[in-house]
Amino acid sequence: MTCALIVHAPVHVMDSIAAISANDSDCVVVTGSHGGLSAAQYAVAARPLLCVFNDAGVGKDNAGIAGLVLLEQNGIAACAVSHMSARIGVASSTLESGVVSHANPRAAALGVIIGQRIRQVCAS
Repeated sequence: MTCALIVHAPVHVMDSIAAISANDSDCVVVTGSHGGLSAAQYAVAARPLLCVFNDAGVGKDNAGIAGLVLLEQNGIAACAVSHMSARIGVASSTLESGVVSHANPRAAALGVIIGQRIRQVCAS
């Protein structure tokens, strides 16, 4: 599968961001993980083109999406889907029914739009 963003890229689907590796650089990584700081650190090391998380209800002090800022600071596009649209921890749910609730500026520059389905972002 490839991504329908401005830049076409392979899509890698993984339930946990902990499974990301250097082989995922320049890919779109769709996860079931929350978008917190601890999750974002895995993505910083692997450098995907775009990383998709679950907002996990956002939480106190925006903890569920705090990683989107860290990724922006490291030059990585990232977005999160609403926890009401996809099951937390299940990447296939993120891909199939996830709706973007938050996006960092780099993701927006790639064409990711709040309210858009991840299935539309990643088309085969």
